[in-house]
Amino acid sequence: MTGLSTDDIERVRSSFDRIWPISTQTAGLFYERLFATNPRLRNLFSGDMAAQSEKLMQMIGTAVYSLYQLETIVPTIRALGIRHAGYGVSEADYETVGAALLWTLEQGLGPNFTPEVAQAWAAAYTLLADTMKTAARDAGA
Repeated sequence: MTGLSTDDIERVRSSFDRIWPISTQTAGLFYERLFATNPRLRNLFSGDMAAQSEKLMQMIGTAVYSLYQLETIVPTIRALGIRHAGYGVSEADYETVGAALLWTLEQGLGPNFTPEVAQAWAAAYTLLADTMKTAARDAGA
């Protein structure tokens, strides 16, 4: 599991540090965009969205701060992919989620969302999403 340069990792980390103080608003904006883009995905969430938003930001934070040691989180990312498949998440849904994430980061970071930051986040997301999708396929989910 490779593919991110040191510069990419630093761009993701430093931009996440800017987003973290507004993580509640960021997660809310993400889910609004996600459900506006694909209303069907709203049906995959039955619990408390505030708690879900908190989990989302914690998971993103864990991934961001593990980018230098990706092997440490691969089992968790794979398990997450299998769990998501069980919830009804399709491989195509990862595209929608990725687009919503990048849009949300652009809103939250404003002028700090440079093309280089966008590329770094896209690369990190693709790497993690591909790991999740592969795990789901491998598990027959």
